[in-house]
Amino acid sequence: MTIPANALELRSKIADSTLTLSLEPVSLEEPGGDQVIVAMEAAPINPSDLGLLLGPADVSTMKSSGSADRPVLTFAIPEQALPTVAARQGESMPVGNEGAGKVIAAGPDAQHLMGRTVALFGGSTYATHRVARAKDVLPLPEGASARDGAAAFVNPLTALSMVETMRMEGHKALIHTAAASNLGQMLARICRDDNVPLIGVVRSDEQAAILRDLDVKYIADSSKDDFRKTLADACALVDATLAFDAVGGSLSGELVAAMETALTRDEPYNRYGSPRHKQVYVYGMLDRSPVQVPRSVGMSWSVSGYLLPHFLAKAGPEVNKAMRERVAAELTTTFASHFTSEVSLTEALDPDNLRAYAKMATGEKYLIVPQG
Repeated sequence: MTIPANALELRSKIADSTLTLSLEPVSLEEPGGDQVIVAMEAAPINPSDLGLLLGPADVSTMKSSGSADRPVLTFAIPEQALPTVAARQGESMPVGNEGAGKVIAAGPDAQHLMGRTVALFGGSTYATHRVARAKDVLPLPEGASARDGAAAFVNPLTALSMVETMRMEGHKALIHTAAASNLGQMLARICRDDNVPLIGVVRSDEQAAILRDLDVKYIADSSKDDFRKTLADACALVDATLAFDAVGGSLSGELVAAMETALTRDEPYNRYGSPRHKQVYVYGMLDRSPVQVPRSVGMSWSVSGYLLPHFLAKAGPEVNKAMRERVAAELTTTFASHFTSEVSLTEALDPDNLRAYAKMATGEKYLIVPQG
């Protein structure tokens, strides 16, 4: 396949109080050394991608311009949010954390990847083509498509990292919120296969049914009146002292409170609460309100942020290698992703499509097909 003179990349740029999304040309050159050029065929839209794509922009202010093949969307940024993106002022930033496609050109040290379908991670995947280093791509198993491997990094490695964190920190079980999401379903399969006690927190009967089909034994529905009791009862049964929260807001505090209730239920009164440490990692902010923790949770707890790259840096190369190998081996089973809609690069900038995927609704996952 001939290397095109230019790739098209989806870019997000903030200038003053306006955020602009556009497709911009990027020149390509013959790869050298261990470089490869990947013709991108599939890239998922994850909540983490929306953080860069839209930042704090007000979607209700969206305006459309440009042409059919080079659409442009602009948004206003609320004045109070401008300090949070001051470092981005004037920068045109490529978007897309992960994706997959076919290697169409390779440098002398990467010829073994020519023609292979590979997954990659690290940015700039909402593009027709992406230059990468051989060591940074994951060759997909024989017969696996780019769609199979499009989401081979963010959700699979995050789910695996949650279980690894549980083990490294000496916990016995874990709680997961937004548990019927694509990532949540992967985590449920891992916990089932690895015999890890899991409490899934959902917000509807439909989401609870998804988890039951994955053999999740302990489910707490936050829309129910008995949510707090159900969650605390489950914590007591599995001795849960660790939670991963995709929601944030007041739910983070509810998780701490449930673990504390379970730990102190049959213990003598202690004004400082249980001495056992309770940890909540907030890895998403579906609820944009401040994280809140009630005063009644004792003095041995922590709520902190959680990011996959930070875990990977801490875990070291052996754990990283083992996790990647497991993802490759179980790509179409444990780590299978299901997409509800596919859009081309230009369709990703269609106002109706953007409003839909910006909702981050559980059970709705969009895939960008750059060659479409």
